[in-house]
Amino acid sequence: MPHTFLRAALTPLACVTLAFGWLAAGAAQAQNFPVSAQQRATANQVAQAGVALTELRSDAPQSYTIQSGDTLWSISGLFLTSPWRWPELWGMNMADIRNPHLIYPGQTLYLVTANGRARLSTQANIDGGIPTVRLSPRTRIEGVADNALPTLQNHLIEPFLSEGIVVDDQTMNQAPRIVATQDGRVFLTRGDRAYVRSSSGDLMDDPTQKQKAYRIFRDTKPLKDPVTGEVLGFEAPYLGKALLARSEGTQTSAPSAVDAPSEVIPATFDIVDVKEEIRVGDRLLPEPPRQLLNYVPHAPASPVDARIVSIYGTAVVNAAQNQVVILNKGSLDGLENGHVLAILQSGARIVDKTDPALANIKLPDERNGLLMVFRTFDKLSYGLVLDIVSGVKVGDRLVNPR
Repeated sequence: MPHTFLRAALTPLACVTLAFGWLAAGAAQAQNFPVSAQQRATANQVAQAGVALTELRSDAPQSYTIQSGDTLWSISGLFLTSPWRWPELWGMNMADIRNPHLIYPGQTLYLVTANGRARLSTQANIDGGIPTVRLSPRTRIEGVADNALPTLQNHLIEPFLSEGIVVDDQTMNQAPRIVATQDGRVFLTRGDRAYVRSSSGDLMDDPTQKQKAYRIFRDTKPLKDPVTGEVLGFEAPYLGKALLARSEGTQTSAPSAVDAPSEVIPATFDIVDVKEEIRVGDRLLPEPPRQLLNYVPHAPASPVDARIVSIYGTAVVNAAQNQVVILNKGSLDGLENGHVLAILQSGARIVDKTDPALANIKLPDERNGLLMVFRTFDKLSYGLVLDIVSGVKVGDRLVNPR
């Protein structure tokens, strides 16, 4: 039976999102996304302001009907030259909106302009002013399907929310390791069993008997700052997922003998998901609780000067649109989920042939695209390349968008 919720008759923009949630666990959970005090303050402020007409694209449509497959970023790009400023365009009255996270295919958005400002509305602008909707004491019941629009294309970043990890070398060295396979198999696949020993001295057990989930990784790859050479962290390639079937323990090698030594009985794991081959020596870490994240794309409040440290994927030299990269800045540097950064392409160094001295000069850096931070660690962050002109490479600079 589909989930349902009661919704009062809404003001204009009542179904337009401000804090656009990633709907990883379905729309029913999206209803429970918290709305921060800052988001409420922003919404109430921009509900009265909108954006300057200079922020609109020259070819912005007067109306747009949302289609299946749209994303909130792509819709904003239809109207704005700076898509990350969509909360200003889609301002609304939070007092009348219990859940500002849902917008669905089939809804029509109308571009309303007045007094040099622009807003989006769910009501057509008939008399040239901001439309007014009279509220009446009625309710309606709607099914909450899983078709609410995501901020971005979820499949692009979901693996990095549930799989990707940046750790310090010590954490990985102390992680439990696969020591043997069932029937001596070289590689493990889904449905196979692995035997695992702890490395820290603490036996692996599961008192709840709920088959605790672990993620499987291989040797970490150091991530170095391209400017300073400092090792900022280690990326652990994700291999698969396993469930703890039987706890680790010990037993006496000869129960009838006095002072018989104890033998270690490794923990038993069932492999339930495989992305790459799994073998003896691979490490396990407990699967963290799944996080539902709000992405409100916005420019950082303070200046950012970051670099691209790594491009995800083997043998990948240049990143294209919709690829994931790692930045050399993290939460300790003030980066947060939703920060949008401009990607700069370094200007070429050439010889000025018009100068009799043939001086060496460097051309200015040029904007090459946009990137959005979607997961942060202490000193590193994952970012998704949103728009790009030419390939992005390690060492490219990231600054505040304009």
